Amino acid sequence: MSLRTCITTLLLSADRLLFTAASLFLIAVSSLFMASAVAADSEQQVFCIFDPVGTRGPIYSAMLDYQTQALTWGADLQLKAYTNEAVAIADFQAGHCDAMGVTGTRVRPYNRFTASIEALGGLDDYQQMQQLLSMLSQPKAQRYLQQGEYEVAAIMPGGAVFIFVRDKRIDSVEAAAGKRIATLDYDQASVHVVDHVGATMVPSSVATFAPRFNNGDVDIAYAPAVAYQPFEMYKGLGAQGGIYRFPLAQMNFQMIIRHERFPEGFGQKSREFTHQQFDQALQHIRLAEADIPADYWVDLPVEQESEYKEMLRQIRISLTKNQVYDAMMMKLMFKLRCRSNPAHYECAERLEG
Repeated sequence: MSLRTCITTLLLSADRLLFTAASLFLIAVSSLFMASAVAADSEQQVFCIFDPVGTRGPIYSAMLDYQTQALTWGADLQLKAYTNEAVAIADFQAGHCDAMGVTGTRVRPYNRFTASIEALGGLDDYQQMQQLLSMLSQPKAQRYLQQGEYEVAAIMPGGAVFIFVRDKRIDSVEAAAGKRIATLDYDQASVHVVDHVGATMVPSSVATFAPRFNNGDVDIAYAPAVAYQPFEMYKGLGAQGGIYRFPLAQMNFQMIIRHERFPEGFGQKSREFTHQQFDQALQHIRLAEADIPADYWVDLPVEQESEYKEMLRQIRISLTKNQVYDAMMMKLMFKLRCRSNPAHYECAERLEG
């Protein structure tokens, strides 16, 4: 090969290298520009989450996956854990949070419709709960889930609420008369029940009900099975206590957002996504129920269970008339109960339908 040919070949190779380097540089710059544009479009929102266990708890852990999913909807969530529910609500109310995740009863000031999901005896089982949340994840439910500046962006099951007693001899409404019950005093329905059975209310919160039960300050408490282990409720149950396998209500967790601070359509995408996680959440609930020693569970006689369901129905009707419970939600849950058991006398009376 001549010297001239070698020089020509080297020059051509250099041109190719320069072209390749320039192309790679342009691709890198374009990628950086696109990433910057996406970041600019995704304004960060603060999501304040109540989890009694904090950042190590199951609720906060579930929200880490939710945080990743929310990026695809154009929201960049900054998660902030709270072990005190009242503080999380206060920060949300003060505008320090763009969204909050709290128990269903606490959302009453923001949406009475969804707060009423925890109505006493409103749903009999988890199948009805799933059916209800499926209905609420549909776009046509939007008008019930947005009130003013607030929108319910997610509803997740927390499990059936059971009655915990330190002594199994407290086995009826009559036996509960005069006994001390750890009561969520911000929940009008709970206060109503305590008054109805003639028990003594001991004002409590999610943070204080278990310590009071464990220390013997109260005789009765109510909670879902997921509270048994983290709140060490076996200490209060001891050798004499029990848990009545009678679903008092269906606890749930809800996410409330200031919808104007989120991308258009965020709430609907969020509801659809969280509803798809129902089976996974239910598996966690069932495991918590199965982990409670069998000796603690107490099954009520069929007659007694029917009497208690009627008592809760009368309380629901009264609280709906007083606008504590939302009438539309009561109607939806009535339809679900009657779909499961159409022969029940309440379906013929239609007092809630």
